[in-house]
Amino acid sequence: MNLLKNKAKIGMLVSLVAVMVMTGCSKDASSSAEETLGSQVHHEIIGIDPGAGLMKQTAQSIKDYDLKDWKLVEGSSAAMTAALDKAYKDKKPIIVTGWTPHWMFAKYDLKYLNDPKGVFGKDEQIHTIVRNNLKKEAPSAYTMLDRFEWTPEEMAVVMSAIAEGKKPEEAAANWVKDNASKVDGWVKDLSQDKGKKLKLAYVAWDSEIASTNVVKTVLEDKLGYKVEMLQVEAGPMWAGISDGSADALVAAWLPTTHKDYFDKFAGKFEDLGPNLNGTKLGVVVPTYMNIDSIADLNTK
Repeated sequence: MNLLKNKAKIGMLVSLVAVMVMTGCSKDASSSAEETLGSQVHHEIIGIDPGAGLMKQTAQSIKDYDLKDWKLVEGSSAAMTAALDKAYKDKKPIIVTGWTPHWMFAKYDLKYLNDPKGVFGKDEQIHTIVRNNLKKEAPSAYTMLDRFEWTPEEMAVVMSAIAEGKKPEEAAANWVKDNASKVDGWVKDLSQDKGKKLKLAYVAWDSEIASTNVVKTVLEDKLGYKVEMLQVEAGPMWAGISDGSADALVAAWLPTTHKDYFDKFAGKFEDLGPNLNGTKLGVVVPTYMNIDSIADLNTK
């Protein structure tokens, strides 16, 4: 009788342990599934330079989507793409700040995470901004800048050439040569201003490096200006145009990314309108990652 009782107790104990193990495993698996993506990327979104409007919007998205465990890593465009390249080659997860036009969308298979809260706004335009009185003091440059307009596909040609190792000025010169008819439209009937100095301000985004070098090449080779390029962060870029220490920029992302600067310096510059349509900003991942929305970062 005692033997039967002991066997019954042992059987119940074994069953209880099995249930506990299975329950524990289930909880661990569930917890692991929820934490896998965050832990693999150290709960980091790889960003660019801290002064960029894209960084401000990404920081806001972390707040709006209540991503309490996540952090935005400051760096540069070059550091971001280097991290993306390394992760992509190893098919590892990575989350970055991204924008188009950008050569990385041609080189890698990427996707924007959906933004149901609309933190990053709608598609934007890139505008040309000049200092007040530029039209009077450098009319040929003013008119050329006013006429300057190209497509994301055209910009991508220059960006890709730079990404493949060409110097920005070389990539720009090649594009200007290969697109002579378009460039001629920008400078048609304009007089030369040989030796007159101009300063172009820009931020170190791949898109702005491409556009500013193209404009510099045209102003120098077609109109005779001596152009200096000033690489700065977004705030100083707008401040430079507003106080006259810089003459122009072709790198104003509007109406969202640079809205604060546009409003802050209103009246101290002239907006010549968009030079490129069809831009986009947001949080970007490789398509091999099983995630579709910024909101999913809270659950994966």
